[in-house]
Parts: sequence; C-alpha cells; structure tokens
Amino acid sequence: MEGKRFHRFKDKRPEDYKQPDLNPYLKLHREMGPPVIVAEDAPGFRGRWAAAFDDRDAPLHVEIGPGNGFYLAGMASRHPEFNWLGIEIRFKRVVLCARKINAAEASNARITRYDAWQLEDLFATGEIAGLHINFPDPWKKDKHEKHRLLGPPLARWAADALSPGAELRLKSDHRPNLERMAASVEGLPFEQLGWSDDVGVQGAPWPDDLVTNYQSKFVKLGEPTYALLMRRTD
Repeated sequence: MEGKRFHRFKDKRPEDYKQPDLNPYLKLHREMGPPVIVAEDAPGFRGRWAAAFDDRDAPLHVEIGPGNGFYLAGMASRHPEFNWLGIEIRFKRVVLCARKINAAEASNARITRYDAWQLEDLFATGEIAGLHINFPDPWKKDKHEKHRLLGPPLARWAADALSPGAELRLKSDHRPNLERMAASVEGLPFEQLGWSDDVGVQGAPWPDDLVTNYQSKFVKLGEPTYALLMRRTD
C-alpha cells in the first residue's frame, strides 16, 4: 500500500535450511503443501484465486492476520459455499493455520504467508467478496502510528479490492481501532451497517459471529469486544 515499504520475499536456498538458527517453521511451512501457499507463489493467483481452490468458482473471503487459524478454519467449515484465504506474515502462525484447516477438513480454505502492507500484489479490482479483520495490533502509542494497519491506505485498497456489496467485518478489543477505520473510509464507497460496543452484551452486527480464542479471553475477564460492519457500495 502506498506510503509503506516492506521487504520483498526471497526464497531460501536448500543449504540454508541446515542453519541451526533458522526458524524451524520456515522450513516446515514450505514442506506442508496445500493449504499453504508460499509467498512467491501467491501473486500468481491475482485475479484467478479460484485456481488455488481446486478451481472452485466460489466467492472469495479474506481474513487479514488469522493468527492460529481458529476463525479461518471455523468460518470455512460454516460456509463451504465460499472460498476462504488467510493472509499471515509469521511462519509459525501459517503452520498453525494450516493445521487447523486440515483438522477441520476445510478444503475451501487456504493460508498464505504475505505482508499485509502489500495486499495490492494479491488481488485484482473487485475480487474479494468479504473481508475479515480480527483483533489487529492496536499500536496504542502515538510514535507507533506508522505501524497501524487500519487507516487510509488499507481503506483505499479495500475500496478497490472489494466487490460491490461485499462486507468488511472488524472486531477489536481497542475501540479506537474501529473509530480509525470508520474515519478512514470517509469519501470512499462504503456505508456503515452496524456497530457494537460490546459483542458479548449487544451481539455482533452480523448474524453468524464466531468467537475466536483471543476474544474468549476478554469474555472471561468481562471486558468488551467491539465490532464494526461496513459494506462496499456500488
């Protein structure tokens, strides 16, 4: 996304895998095969993601930062009529997601290791039918603002990548995350459909909410989870 520059992905040489200090999940995620899509292969699916799902021509839903994959695998199981793709930067989390997907036998789900600041590499205009973001890092300090994913660059990307009528679902334990995203879409083709200041009390602004492992921690503590639902308009 504009305004950000991050490293490009470079594959390791086979001899590099023998280094004792190498992240073991780097090698492991490369050896898993489907549902994992390695970084250098992911841009090749831009505009043709059905090919990554056994050529299933189903609407594509994307989760940014799926963590251990509980939500991604769970939603893929609940909604087999959609294809589900997770975007995750950490090797270990990619492996955990893949294991969750395999355990759920969710053949309509994939996980790719990619930088969420480079999403324009992966999706053509109007290619995404649903976007899901759960508990992104709030980066609360002002000096960390440049690290916040939620903001105008993401909003502009989403306005291009989402198809008309596609929903953007955001959950967070940090209310300013929602406020920031709602402000970022001003002037863009989005409408706000719902807002919850406590999903546990008010419910989510969508009918099929799935409580993530991370969310359950706040439930036990009696602390609120905030949720925002927006739709890409025509």
